[in-house]
Amino acid sequence: MSSIIQLLPDHVANQIAAGEVVQRPASVVKELLENAVDAKATDIKLIIKDAGKSLIQVVDNGLGMSITDSRLCFERHATSKIRHAEDLFSLHTKGFRGEALASIAAIAHVEMKTKQDQDELGTHIIIEGSKFISQEPAVLPKGTSFAVKNLFFNIPARRNFLKSETVEMRHIVDEFQRVALAHPNIYFTMFHNGSEHFNLPSSNFRQRIVSIFSGKTNEKLVPVQEETEIITIEGFVGKPEFSKKNKGEQFFFVNNRYIKSPYLHHAIMSAYEGLLKDGSQPTYFLYLSVPPHTIDINIHPTKTEIKFDNESALYAILRSAVKHSLGQFNVAPILDFDRDPNLDTPYDYKDAKASFPTIQVDSNFNPFADVKPSKSFVSKTHSTPHFKKEVQPNWEGLYVGLKQDTEELDGTIFENDEVTASLFDDKEEEQSVTKTYQIHKKYIVSPIKSGMIIVDQQRAHQRILYEQFLTNMTVQHASSQQLLFPLELFFSQNEMKLVLELMPSLETTGFVFDGVSTDSIHISGIPINTSEGEVSKVLDQLIADLSGGIPENSFSQNDTIAKSIAKSLAIKTGTYLSEHEQENLVNNLFACKDPNVSPFQKPTFITMRVDDIDKKFKL
Repeated sequence: MSSIIQLLPDHVANQIAAGEVVQRPASVVKELLENAVDAKATDIKLIIKDAGKSLIQVVDNGLGMSITDSRLCFERHATSKIRHAEDLFSLHTKGFRGEALASIAAIAHVEMKTKQDQDELGTHIIIEGSKFISQEPAVLPKGTSFAVKNLFFNIPARRNFLKSETVEMRHIVDEFQRVALAHPNIYFTMFHNGSEHFNLPSSNFRQRIVSIFSGKTNEKLVPVQEETEIITIEGFVGKPEFSKKNKGEQFFFVNNRYIKSPYLHHAIMSAYEGLLKDGSQPTYFLYLSVPPHTIDINIHPTKTEIKFDNESALYAILRSAVKHSLGQFNVAPILDFDRDPNLDTPYDYKDAKASFPTIQVDSNFNPFADVKPSKSFVSKTHSTPHFKKEVQPNWEGLYVGLKQDTEELDGTIFENDEVTASLFDDKEEEQSVTKTYQIHKKYIVSPIKSGMIIVDQQRAHQRILYEQFLTNMTVQHASSQQLLFPLELFFSQNEMKLVLELMPSLETTGFVFDGVSTDSIHISGIPINTSEGEVSKVLDQLIADLSGGIPENSFSQNDTIAKSIAKSLAIKTGTYLSEHEQENLVNNLFACKDPNVSPFQKPTFITMRVDDIDKKFKL
């Protein structure tokens, strides 16, 4: 029997490895940027076209490669980062597996230009689908330039599975921000379709954060600093009042490598206990430094997860450091029940001079007198005899005759009135019949012929608002209320792109935008059923819902916007409603096209018949 096991060709093996290394254009951006950082570059440029589908180019001024290295770097398991297996536990570089360039070259057209500082000429290599097309010397500047064109050109199925250009670009920006935040000492620039998106000069951590997220990020940050034997923590956390619904601005960096850690995130959340609103997420940019031998990076294909030796100790240190920073800068409220506010010295007393107290004596005071003077006497120095108030002796005469007039008035008005013995009038009794009842500030009970219906007030209001907004966006005749003072809301660069994309749809719901800048928007009008204080909450929820693209359960962008706004503005559980509000809610619900379910496909009401109630009593 002939053997059936055979070795795969290199190009096939590279394509299989590419399935693990390259999931989308953002994966290529990550690998190339990390290689540029490992090459000790001080200036890195990222050039993108068509969200990475047409071109991904990274240009750096790093060490460059020799002729031999430039050819060898495209082989599988070729790397300069490690030599032995022990090196995996003392990594100081980003990439180390040696499969990135080989995998990228297997599924794209790659053009590489590299030159070392001591060489006169550089090397220009062109590879298409793992096939070397050409290699020739060229006059080049110091550093390396990688141009990846036509990604997944030989795997059409993978290319068809890519998301829209907006979504893919958002992933690329995320990877760019992670590398840029981890290395503030490197000059980063990013271009997309010829326009500059980021220009980040070399700076410190705080300046790099502000330059990326813009807006009022600087005033949101609270510094965190802690140094122990097992970990060094530095960075910034956000103030609780600036927390958001989404998890966009949350970054952990371990030894200048971006990681995701739900365990450490829980430590941050426990430090914010009692300071955040329900569903809000804090902002943090934390840089952790630990000995390389105490962590294991090689546990996940994306290399964004790390295994720590002593996680419980890191948890406690991180939690206490964040909690200490929040308390140190008076972000967290401090209650001291033993503190006496009367003992506090005003700040303006620090420059005041001491003065001797004066003694005041009332010479007219006679303890044996029958009529004692007023308790609050005025000293001679401050007496005002010219303004002595004269007491009217006949002040009682002002009210003489009023009692008689009122008695006569009462007699003329109510003399012929007939008082019935009935406590309830028939008309009043009919008007006072309550048609609806509220239970636990959550459900509304309304009687019907066959029994009663129990309405979930939050879901019912979501359905009402959803259909209203969807109708307004379709017909485009929404009413808006003008604000006396326009609102100015600040967003990060990624959020601003999404807001600009959603602006035409938001205008159909009733929003009126007065102006747009690079990091803020001015709102002069809002929908009629929206309060001024809810605008920021509505937009934050909308950005959180649409940050990953249109959800699967929505058929369009307008549908997603209507669902998000309805979710934000709907009355919450625990809100008291008057009888009139309850009746309006029930009537408006059954006036909807689909009153049975909420926009999120959950039942809005249930029916309980009299027969069902009778069965309960028969048990």
